[in-house]
Amino acid sequence: MVNNETKTVPLDFEQPLTVLAQQIELLEAQLQSQPELEPDVTHLRDQYEILRRSIYSNLRPIDHLALARHAQRPYARDYFDRFDNTWMELHGDRKMADDPAIISGLVTIGPYKVVAIGTDKGRNLRQKQICNFGMPQPEGYRKAMRMFEHAEKFHLPIITLIDTPGAYPGMAAEEHNQAEAIARNLMVLASLTVPVIAVVTGEGGSGGALAIGLANRILMLEHAVYSVISPEGCASILWRSADKVATACEAMKMTAAEIHKISVVDEVVDEPLGGAHQNYDLMAHTLQKSLIKQLDKLTKMSPKQIKQDRLEKYRKIGVTVE
Repeated sequence: MVNNETKTVPLDFEQPLTVLAQQIELLEAQLQSQPELEPDVTHLRDQYEILRRSIYSNLRPIDHLALARHAQRPYARDYFDRFDNTWMELHGDRKMADDPAIISGLVTIGPYKVVAIGTDKGRNLRQKQICNFGMPQPEGYRKAMRMFEHAEKFHLPIITLIDTPGAYPGMAAEEHNQAEAIARNLMVLASLTVPVIAVVTGEGGSGGALAIGLANRILMLEHAVYSVISPEGCASILWRSADKVATACEAMKMTAAEIHKISVVDEVVDEPLGGAHQNYDLMAHTLQKSLIKQLDKLTKMSPKQIKQDRLEKYRKIGVTVE
């Protein structure tokens, strides 16, 4: 079930499914005049489901990347609307501007009122241009910092949803001190005494993701990716070739399952078969359950324990035992 009106665009690795679906449609169109074809249609439908499950249980890292970047993948606003259809959006950094690439507001998730922050890539071309294709400006990160401080003041948990290729690298962003905005966010996040849960819902790229991702708990959706640089950037630096993107995806260990194994993320959230874009409602419901489970644990901690818990999480990352 696809929740948006646009027909789902098949990815390269889904082409065998597309061919089989076309065959099924052709036979279904003939059923009214040739009812004896019903067993053939049923058989093809069964084969379709078997093939579908086989494909999605054997995805390569570059296939996960394609799903993470899918144009119809749900964004932060899609989740907020389903968590709480009366949520209140808050705008602006109170210094200069309101960056549409970062959205924020007060959202109710189950029994919890939270401060929610997320990245937005935009759906159509005009929206994508306004959002810089999901790459926030310094004003976006300063808006997020204002929301962090708001949450601290009113003792509210923080939820961040991350889906960005990275911070916007334009001249204006550098002139407005992009690096300082990201660094200050990291400092503020590290000092908070309220619970912070970050969720990589699609693409978690570089410092642009980390600026709203320093958290007590980090969750990743099943087909999300998280990396210090884009695979394209990695391939251009190491191999100087765009043909090595698939190799870069494998070398970088950027998929949810791979990162979970080394304890960088705390939980992998299952997606509907075929990806989060297949069923927005189910994906939002599944994510909400995971968030409530984490909030149930974190909200039992004292402010001092919250801060210490976050410190210990990052101290453990990268530790090996021989």
